[in-house]
Amino acid sequence: MALNNKYNYIAKTVIVFKNNPTKRAFYPLQSDTVDLEVEGTGWQLLFARLRISPPSISVNLSQLNTKDFIVFSDQLYQVNKQVGSAQKVISVKPDTLYFDFTKRVVKNVDVRLVSKLEFAKQYGLAKETILSPKKIKVAGPMEELSKIEFWPTDTLKISNLQSSSTVRIGLQHSIHKNVSIYPSSTEVKLSVDEFTEKTVEVPLKIVNNTNYNSIKLYPKKIKVTFLVALGSYAEVNANFITATVDVEEWKNLGHKQFAVKITEFPDYCKLVSVIPSKVDFVVEK
Repeated sequence: MALNNKYNYIAKTVIVFKNNPTKRAFYPLQSDTVDLEVEGTGWQLLFARLRISPPSISVNLSQLNTKDFIVFSDQLYQVNKQVGSAQKVISVKPDTLYFDFTKRVVKNVDVRLVSKLEFAKQYGLAKETILSPKKIKVAGPMEELSKIEFWPTDTLKISNLQSSSTVRIGLQHSIHKNVSIYPSSTEVKLSVDEFTEKTVEVPLKIVNNTNYNSIKLYPKKIKVTFLVALGSYAEVNANFITATVDVEEWKNLGHKQFAVKITEFPDYCKLVSVIPSKVDFVVEK
């Protein structure tokens, strides 16, 4: 019988803001949790220690367009609608929420794709991934916006990719105080193609030669093997690749051969091998 009687108990609850003011940026000056004084049965009091009830409540901030504070007692009706008919919120502590206001500014930042893409065998990205929009508007206090250099997307997960596709993905929720973004999603265009091997001969270039009249390389060209998308097979040739040997590196390290370095290479090709990776030489002063 005692457990069926009505009692008052305290439930600590997270507050979630909604209807943020559109022209004012703000910082809450108190914690994001409040204590609800709830009237419920003894059974509810007994189990209140085992769970938070309710897990969160929404607070309407529309009054901040004209005021600098929010009074919970003005919103008890809306709070009780969220709690449900089984319990009744009598009061909230603290009853008044205070805010610090600053000027709201807007900043354009790049969208950064976060992805986990798995391709079918011999397939891959043939071109740069296109985001639309690739920039978004971020609004909030200047202090917070100074910390933001880009905005990440939710993780795009696709497996067994073997054809081009276009998908829309949301942007990650803000972890910054009173910062909003527009728009909240972006379109991702993935250019996928089958890859095949191609081998080209690339002439070697000598760099950082300041002390020698002549340096002869043996061989003068190397073979570069790489994976290239079928759609780009014909257009990608030796002109897209630069291979060098560094005289300064040889002088400083005392090696008997020049090490070959690929200093320019197409972004959406995949290097397989460079033969030879070291070359002989003869130096004439």
